Amino acid sequence: MSSLAGIGPETAAKFAEVGVATPAELLAYIPRAYRDWREPMPIGSLREGEAIIVGRVLRVKERRGRRATLITAALQDDTGMIEAKWFGRQYLAGRIAPGDRLFVAGRVARAGLLPEINVAQHRALRENEVWQGEIVPVYAATKELSTRTIRTVIAKNLDRLIAQQTDALPPALVQRFGFPPLARAWREVHAPHDLEAAARAKERIVFDEFFSIALAAAVKRARREAAGGARALTLPGGFWDRFIAQLPFEPTAAQRRVIERIWVDMGRTAPMNLLLQGDVGSGKTLVAAAAIVLAHEGGIQSALMAPTEILAAQHAAKLAPLLLPFGVTVEAVFGSLGARERRRAEEHIASGQAALAVGTHALLTESVTFANLGLVIIDEQHRFGVNQRRSMREKSAAPHTLAMTATPIPRTLAQTRYADMDLAVIDELPPGRTPIRTFVLRESYKPRAYELVRKNAAEGRQAYVVAPVIDASDSALTGALAEAERLEKKVFPDLRVAVLHGKLPGREKDAVMERFKRGEIDVLVATTVVEVGVDVANASVMIVLDANRYGLAQLHQLRGRVGRGVAESICVLIAPDDAGEVERLTVLEKTTDGFEIANEDLRLRKAGQLAGTQQAGDSTLIGDIVDDFALYMRAKEAADAIVASDPELSDPEHRPLLTLLDENASARAMLVTA
Repeated sequence: MSSLAGIGPETAAKFAEVGVATPAELLAYIPRAYRDWREPMPIGSLREGEAIIVGRVLRVKERRGRRATLITAALQDDTGMIEAKWFGRQYLAGRIAPGDRLFVAGRVARAGLLPEINVAQHRALRENEVWQGEIVPVYAATKELSTRTIRTVIAKNLDRLIAQQTDALPPALVQRFGFPPLARAWREVHAPHDLEAAARAKERIVFDEFFSIALAAAVKRARREAAGGARALTLPGGFWDRFIAQLPFEPTAAQRRVIERIWVDMGRTAPMNLLLQGDVGSGKTLVAAAAIVLAHEGGIQSALMAPTEILAAQHAAKLAPLLLPFGVTVEAVFGSLGARERRRAEEHIASGQAALAVGTHALLTESVTFANLGLVIIDEQHRFGVNQRRSMREKSAAPHTLAMTATPIPRTLAQTRYADMDLAVIDELPPGRTPIRTFVLRESYKPRAYELVRKNAAEGRQAYVVAPVIDASDSALTGALAEAERLEKKVFPDLRVAVLHGKLPGREKDAVMERFKRGEIDVLVATTVVEVGVDVANASVMIVLDANRYGLAQLHQLRGRVGRGVAESICVLIAPDDAGEVERLTVLEKTTDGFEIANEDLRLRKAGQLAGTQQAGDSTLIGDIVDDFALYMRAKEAADAIVASDPELSDPEHRPLLTLLDENASARAMLVTA
């Protein structure tokens, strides 16, 4: 950056604060809006809002205070008069005089007899000078880095920045979509002569960006399929009938459809790479069991990795009886296991005696080895980093991989972040699930929510109270420890209250959960450690404190801990009285459809990187996943078609695309992540 015109060390540091550290990043820092300053507006026609005018100064007032200077000038044109105000511009004192012709841009308001314009920018014009306006780009700025500085720096370096770009798209593709050449697109985005042209230019730039990501996903998929190496598992005749004959319940149509899809994928030498989405309680465990049974029939081991011991133990407890009739032995590997238990479990896995290993991150340690691992199942896979997922896969040459999540992923995000994976959805809940009623309350109504908990306990049922942090001593949030103590001593002295959080030793956590499952605890105060995997049918009320601090999808996950029995279940979301922006929580009052909720959550929250190690937060993309999804799908269709005909991108027309993959950070990440 320091080699560019107008950028010294101090300015470079300011740019770095907004994520711009290289010339390529400076070029990609495109305007967030444009101001059309081509045609001045008649003063007499002005309304409130942004405006540009050309007028003559009739009179000027200067008022100097201790902290700021206010300059006021009456401007007039043939249609009317306006009062222009400059705040805090001491350097302008004495430089604006009656008779001057000025171009002025700013925001108009109507305060007194005359309309007022708060001047953002102005320029003195010669007596007979005709205003030659332009479209002015507006950049996301900071207190230390103004949009004017950004605009000036980019304008000085634009030719040089554009010259460093390679137009890698095949000419036929550019022509097919009617895009401008890339160099022209970059110029029109930063120095537009026409707003329509600027919009079309941005579309070209975003298309290239999305195309590179979709191309990386298609190349990665093609490489995986070409490499093969997975055990192709033959489905024995009558296997489905034998499988369901051993189940305690009939699978739903959605479960059956997904199971059959998985069995077909596991019958190929190309490793299965499937992301299974299923709402809370949709029955993903049964689908996992079906994959494990086929793996066992084919003579390979399976591993299931979950993010917490609670969830991993829950899987082991559910899977063991399901798999027992098929001769599948299960071993659990947790960090809390004693040395002797851990050694015994690892020996059974290494020898092949255990057909399924269930565990947490403990499965990733070097001491855990497999005799013949061929199926890897990763539950709540978004909770593991890409490096952790890769480490699990590397315990086998080319395992079939099934990633599962109960967090519904919007179609927009699934098609982009997981573009190299096949997608399957369980879109049907098993019969008998009780609908959950959800209510949003303010903090001052919290006693009413706790009355509901008391009434619930009097009827023999249990409740969760979820707090956002363990100890609130350093924040304004509700802490689980303090709230548990308050409830036990002041609110529910006659009820059995316990606390559960992530810093408890594993054995202690297990003991608390076992007591809750046995009905020995009436009110369990917990952090989000109960978000996934906890299954207590007798729990029918959940209170979520400081609910405004959570995303909608996470709240949907949390409330899925109730509604698992026959009793009517209620979830109460409580936000502080002074918290704003709680209207979004009402989405959960209106629907229990996880995918609808996830779409709304994505709209409200940033999507994070499409690929790579960052899985939430700011996106590094120019394009917007939601707003530009149709454009992404066009890019994906084009990328898939190219890779289908030329998987190695070896055709002369396609070789420049390798440069495109290398220059796009998200595309590079897609190619290297697990």
